Amino acid sequence: MLVLQPVMGLIRLSMKNEKDLNRIAAIERAIAKKYGKEAIQNPRANWDEEKEKEYLKQLKELAQKERRTQEASEKVLVNGVLVSKKLLNKEPIGSCPVCNKYTRKVGDDIAMAKYDCCNDCYIKWVEHREERWLGGWRPNEGNIKTDS
Repeated sequence: MLVLQPVMGLIRLSMKNEKDLNRIAAIERAIAKKYGKEAIQNPRANWDEEKEKEYLKQLKELAQKERRTQEASEKVLVNGVLVSKKLLNKEPIGSCPVCNKYTRKVGDDIAMAKYDCCNDCYIKWVEHREERWLGGWRPNEGNIKTDS
């Protein structure tokens, strides 16, 4: 349809003058010959109620998907820092698998989501050693109890 835009402009100009209806017919025949009859017919000719319902359904699904994406990318101010909403959990995660303390702060939720430990363990064991932590290293039980 993008190719037809200049041609449609020519047709409109010719129609304003109403002098050359034969030229308009010739242009339409040339378009039909090159691109097929669908190129010159009214776009509403093949549209029906079923297609309209399907289109509206797809439009609603797209709007819902865009809303979910927008909500997930929203930022929330937590202790003076903007944090992505998707990092924050509504329900408490529970206890830290490293030190077994109950997590209760927003910082704990963030560290738990990313590093699977509470904020205190993040500071003690993970901070500045993220690669080692993500590689699977964990402190042994003796280190945890003597450092606590």
